[in-house]
Amino acid sequence: MDRPIRVLLAKAGLDGHDRGVKVVARALRDAGMEVIYTGLHNTPEQVVKAALQEDVDVIGVSILSGAHLTIFRKITELMKQYGMKDVLLLGGGIIPDEDKPLLTEMGVKGLFGPGTSTQEIVEYIKSEVKRLRG
Repeated sequence: MDRPIRVLLAKAGLDGHDRGVKVVARALRDAGMEVIYTGLHNTPEQVVKAALQEDVDVIGVSILSGAHLTIFRKITELMKQYGMKDVLLLGGGIIPDEDKPLLTEMGVKGLFGPGTSTQEIVEYIKSEVKRLRG
């Protein structure tokens, strides 16, 4: 029997706005996923260590502060360092279109901005985790 999809959601950096990530957390739980929300003001190191400890399938980081390039660069470096190639990394929040190709190149697989339906996020995660699990 397959285990439920485990998702770690985090707010990284100094961003203090967490309404959106809490809405996503609820939607993922309602869809049958196990969700760990680490709260506000996490460092990239804290995010990756929590993901390792919780043995998650997905890391979702919400950023509204404009520090997305710096934070995701560090998270992807740490994920490579720890051999987390089977963990899906997603981003949410305010991310300018011109930065999306670079984030994708870094290893951020899905980017979801304001107005994205929670059903779209749920379906994306289910599809990508199924693909990763083979």
